[in-house]
Amino acid sequence: MGPLVARFARAGQRLRHADRARPWVLDTTVVVLVFLLFCLPDLVHAGGGPDGDEPHHLRLAFTQLPVAGMLALQAGLVLPLLWRRRRPAVAFGAVAAVFVLQWSLDVLLRADIALFIALYSLALHGRPRQLTRACAVMAGAMALVAVRVSAVVSVWDALFFLLSTATAALALGLAVRIRRAQLAGLRDRATRLEIERDQRSRLAAAAERARVAREMHDIVGHNLAVMITLADAGAYAGTGSAERGREALRLIGDTGRQALGELRRVLGVLREASDGPRGEPELSPQPGLADLDALCEGVRAAGLEVFYRTAGDVEALDSGVQLAVYRIVQEALTNTLKHAGAETRVNLAIVVRGTRLTITVQDTGPAGAERPSGPANEEGHGLVGMRERAALYGGSLSAGPADPGWTVEAVLDLTPQDGVR
Repeated sequence: MGPLVARFARAGQRLRHADRARPWVLDTTVVVLVFLLFCLPDLVHAGGGPDGDEPHHLRLAFTQLPVAGMLALQAGLVLPLLWRRRRPAVAFGAVAAVFVLQWSLDVLLRADIALFIALYSLALHGRPRQLTRACAVMAGAMALVAVRVSAVVSVWDALFFLLSTATAALALGLAVRIRRAQLAGLRDRATRLEIERDQRSRLAAAAERARVAREMHDIVGHNLAVMITLADAGAYAGTGSAERGREALRLIGDTGRQALGELRRVLGVLREASDGPRGEPELSPQPGLADLDALCEGVRAAGLEVFYRTAGDVEALDSGVQLAVYRIVQEALTNTLKHAGAETRVNLAIVVRGTRLTITVQDTGPAGAERPSGPANEEGHGLVGMRERAALYGGSLSAGPADPGWTVEAVLDLTPQDGVR
C-alpha cells in the first residue's frame, strides 16, 4: 500500500501544479464531463433515441421540451460552472435561477446535478457568510422540486432525499476547505520553522566566529607581545651577556611553541566540529585558573613584576568561568606589556564573594613616562573582547587610568542561569 499511496500522492501533486498553471483546464473538464454524463442522455431521448430504463409514468408526469429548449436550459445549468471557483456565489446564483425556472416549467433534467456542484464549490471557495443565503435558496429550490414530483413520490420522501443530497454537497465542500486550510497552516508553519532554523544557524555561526576571533586574538596577541619583548631584551643583552641572550632566545622558543600548541588546539576543535565527530580529539584542555601561574611566569620572564593572589573558593568555578577569567587576565597582562613595557609592577587579584567574582589587574605604569593611549572613545579589540567575555556571565568590565598606572576591573555574576554553563 505504501508505494501505491506515494504514487497517488505524486500524481495529485502534479495535478495541483498543472491546475495552478492553467485553472481553466479543470473548469472546462468539469463542464464537459457534466454534459457527457448528464446532458447528452436527455438530448438523445428528446431527439427520438431509445428511452432506456426511464419509466413511462415519468415521461407523462413532466413536460417534454424540444431539443432546442432543453439545450438552452442545460446550457443555463452547466455553463456557469466555468467560473464556479473564481466567482462561486455568482455561479451558484445563475444555476439556481435556471433551476427554479426549469422546475417552474415542470421539466425534469439530469443536468440538475449542476446545482449541487455549484453548492459544493460555494462551500469550498466562497465567503462563509454567503452560505447562509445559499442554504436558504437551496431549501426553497428543493421544496419546489418536492412539490413538483409529488405525483410520483411522497413529498416528504423527496424532500428528505433532496435535502440530504444538498447537505452532503455542503459538508463535502466544507470538509475539503477545512482540510486545505489545515494543510496551508502546516506548510506555513514548516516554512517559518525552516526560516527560524536558518536564522539560528546564522546566529550560531556568527557567535562561533566571534568566539574564535576572541580566542585567536588572545592567543596570538599575548604570545607575540611576550616574544617581541623577549626579542628586544635579547638583542639588548646579547651585546653584553651571551648567556642572557641565549636565555631570551630559549624563552622566545618556549613562548612560540606554546602559542603554536594553543592555535593547533583551537583549529583542531574547529576541524572536529566541521568534519563531524571522529572520536575524542587529542587536544589539551581549555586553560583555567590553574594555568594562571604559568601565564604569570611567562610575563615575568618578559620583564613584568607580577604579584598574583586569590581569595574565596576559586577552585569551585566551572570551566567556562575559568576560561573567561584566564582570557581576561591574559589580555590585561598583554596590554600592560605592550603599553607600560617591562620593569612594571602588576598586582593581579581574583576574588570570589558569594555569586560575585572580581578580577583586578593594576599596574604602576611605565617608569618616568606617561602611558600611551589611543584616541578618545576608541577601544581596541582587546578591551572589546574582555567586555564580551564578562558580558557572557552577566558581568561588566571597566578600564582606565589609575594613580599610578592603569587598572582593569571585571565583575562576573556567578548566579546559575538556564542555558548558561
